[in-house]
Amino acid sequence: MSAAGANCVPAPRRGIILGGGGVLGGTWAIGALCALEQTHGFDAKDADVIVGTSAGSVLGALLGCGVSAEELREHNNEEVVTAGPLAGYCWDPAEATGGSRPGLPRIPAPGSLKLIGASLRHLGQLPPTAVLSAFLPEGRKSLQELGHLVAAVTPEAGWAPRSGVWVVAMDYETGKRVVFGRSGAPTSQLPDAVMASCAIPGWFTPVTIGGRSYVDGGAVSATSVDVLAHADLDEVYVIAPMVSFNSDHPKTVAARLERRWREQVTRTCLAEANMVRGLGAKVTIVGPGAKDLEAIGANLMDASRRAQVLETSMRTSTSAWREAALLAEAG
Repeated sequence: MSAAGANCVPAPRRGIILGGGGVLGGTWAIGALCALEQTHGFDAKDADVIVGTSAGSVLGALLGCGVSAEELREHNNEEVVTAGPLAGYCWDPAEATGGSRPGLPRIPAPGSLKLIGASLRHLGQLPPTAVLSAFLPEGRKSLQELGHLVAAVTPEAGWAPRSGVWVVAMDYETGKRVVFGRSGAPTSQLPDAVMASCAIPGWFTPVTIGGRSYVDGGAVSATSVDVLAHADLDEVYVIAPMVSFNSDHPKTVAARLERRWREQVTRTCLAEANMVRGLGAKVTIVGPGAKDLEAIGANLMDASRRAQVLETSMRTSTSAWREAALLAEAG
């Protein structure tokens, strides 16, 4: 064997987690994706496994279909994308998600009686957010425009042109997490899986796949880092719009409540990350800092703040990755 061959070290197997966080969380995550390439030297679309939940599923699907982080930035910033699968495609997230407020429910009744029954049969076994989602009335807004965006970059085969693109949703009858694209998961087209992952209970209509109803995977976990526990990865990079290690000091009641909820999501994410670390992978996590939270405000679906959030994330995320890398090295 040559000296060069003897010194050859295989590239690390990497995973990317893209968490949920509404329109603005997804916008912040684009800045974090761009900064990831700058600080760690690889494009997220080249990761061995890409996991997306809710807004993160949109980004994960686009990355998995060959869209680069820079093209995502151009597209979100309403610049003309001249290269890649999104070249020439126009999309308005405010119009596609139906505005910053949920519509009135079609029927003022619980959205999933079957899930309520499942929660009663298995008391304490389902996440509280999953149980709560069952009592919310069925949302009336559609995610068809979002599905069209994903379909525009999806090959005729119906899924990403590469393996390792996973989309997290929740079965609206059982409250169990489903990871579309992973071995053993129900068969789905990528646009349908993404719409299901983004179907916020009480806001959007549940998505039917294979005769079953699915809603936002964030009802189980906003990050689902633990789905990578047995993926045989060396490095896991978590981009978590609902996780914050440094908060701001908002004045409104709505924003203060949102920040309190972030504390719980952060604890859950750290517990999931520790599970993956325990199996040998290095896990690095970034979330919005105080300046990002000031730009985001209280309503994660307020698309009018997109430009401000993206600009802020492009400034803050590089240092956030560097700080997170130091914490990851420290264990």
